[in-house]
Amino acid sequence: MPTLTLRTARCAFAIAVAKLVLHAESIGYSVALAEGMDRRTAKDPTSDHMTGSLHDMGLAQDVDLYKDGVYLMNTEDHAPLGAWWKQYGIDHGLPLAWGGDFTKKDGNHYSLSWGGKS
Repeated sequence: MPTLTLRTARCAFAIAVAKLVLHAESIGYSVALAEGMDRRTAKDPTSDHMTGSLHDMGLAQDVDLYKDGVYLMNTEDHAPLGAWWKQYGIDHGLPLAWGGDFTKKDGNHYSLSWGGKS
């Protein structure tokens, strides 16, 4: 894959998230995208994402996961999707990262690494 610009990275990330949602649905989960609901703009100092973060750049997505109507909050609940996400990245030459691999676990975080950030 050619070198990613921020624009091409954001577009590839959007497609990957769409495929993640479809995959989750195909294996019996329901998914809600957490971004955009209660988020404030990056210009607002009370925003819960720092300016310049991958979320702010459009390269990270928090995913709420449900099974049989129950909200799944644990990192372990996201493990099957985290594994799928990382494999999708390998298969498509994208530096995808899953928050379940972070030192401070963040199981519902899915991102495309950029500028040394995951």
